[in-house]
Amino acid sequence: MKRGGVLNPALSHLLASTGHTDYFTVCDRGFPVPEGPERIDLALVDDIPTVLDVLAAVIAEWSLDRVLITHEMDAISPDRVAEMRALLGDVPFERVSHAQLKRLAQSARATVRTGDTVPYANIIVVSG
Repeated sequence: MKRGGVLNPALSHLLASTGHTDYFTVCDRGFPVPEGPERIDLALVDDIPTVLDVLAAVIAEWSLDRVLITHEMDAISPDRVAEMRALLGDVPFERVSHAQLKRLAQSARATVRTGDTVPYANIIVVSG
């Protein structure tokens, strides 16, 4: 039995099998999950877990090159951006439009769906 870290088998496998510059999406409950990439659905109820919860678990085991966030998150959910900055320290943020993030999600290794209800909480994490 695994002692700690990411316990979800699908998410643990994703982290172990993702190489340098590969990326995956961590999204809120309303994000239009694309058909192609693997779907890892962690949503339980509203805000359990959040994108931040998943991100905290991921960075404990995984090296990040950068995180893509949307211009809309900056404008509509600045508190979330500040929480992410506090969690990620010097990891660079790359800003894209929400439409561009949705397009990029179609080629991601996977989409991890959360119960997050914060507007524009969706991110793409890029492996370091």
